[in-house]
Amino acid sequence: MNILHVDSNHPLLIKQLAALGHSNHEDYSNSKEVIEAKIHSYDGLIIRSRFRIDANFLDKATNLKFIGRVGAGLENIDTAYAHAKGIQLIAAPEGNQNAVGEHALGMLLALFNKLHTADRDVRGGSWQREANRGLELDGKTVGIIGYGHMGKAFAKKLRGFDVEVLCYDIKSNVGDENAQQVSLKTLQKKAQILSLHVPHTELTFQMIDANFISQFKHAFWLLNTARGSCIVTADLVAALKSKTILGAGLDVLEYEKSSFESLFSDTPPPALDFLLKADNVIVSPHVAGWTVESHQKLAQTIVDKIVDYFH
Repeated sequence: MNILHVDSNHPLLIKQLAALGHSNHEDYSNSKEVIEAKIHSYDGLIIRSRFRIDANFLDKATNLKFIGRVGAGLENIDTAYAHAKGIQLIAAPEGNQNAVGEHALGMLLALFNKLHTADRDVRGGSWQREANRGLELDGKTVGIIGYGHMGKAFAKKLRGFDVEVLCYDIKSNVGDENAQQVSLKTLQKKAQILSLHVPHTELTFQMIDANFISQFKHAFWLLNTARGSCIVTADLVAALKSKTILGAGLDVLEYEKSSFESLFSDTPPPALDFLLKADNVIVSPHVAGWTVESHQKLAQTIVDKIVDYFH
């Protein structure tokens, strides 16, 4: 097959596809319009998040057999239209699930132990022991919304702690030995920590708003390694100010570009400005699944699935 790569990935992806007899073509700089004009020549497309694969693009991809998205989600693809055209969609959540689980746990422990503020204080010549007194995770109840690859990976990382882990998912019977599946109402009643592991969908878009937050019985800590669009940032800020939310670890932001490569503007809106200055908030640049190891595992997962489907 002729395969077009529009985002750079681990070199093993092209190397192994070539060894399988496929012809690889790379175009990491041309516009979407230029790529649309030639996509009819290709059987396969490999993408991360450079641009959206919409119906117009798919109409021009008259010979396309598959789209490989080197990442976990498919929200930048019109999946219904692609399926209607018989195009196989391949994602790789298995490739970075461990990385996401570790990152979420790292953010939680850093928040609880105030590692970011303690480090800043010591570097500034201030030895503030009482101000940096931390919390222990043991004895807490952790709620996970979205119990697929990422949610399960995070729950597995929590096995070494004396915690109760609850999960909520729109699919039934997804709970396992690491998390008890409960209703959303039960999760909101019991959770002291909430970790989001949901895809971007109509159901999850701006899901965490003022009304959702108000349904929690306890003030809680919030982790988001999923999608920034899940949270209404202004409502998160209001909850942080009222201490309804005690702190947040955010790997993703509402203000990211769809490519995830940067923020929308250089001047942060007021809500984002608050987050960036808050001592009880840790922010990272959408790197939870972006480890040295996952870089290779994501590519390998795509190759393995292409082999499964076409060899």
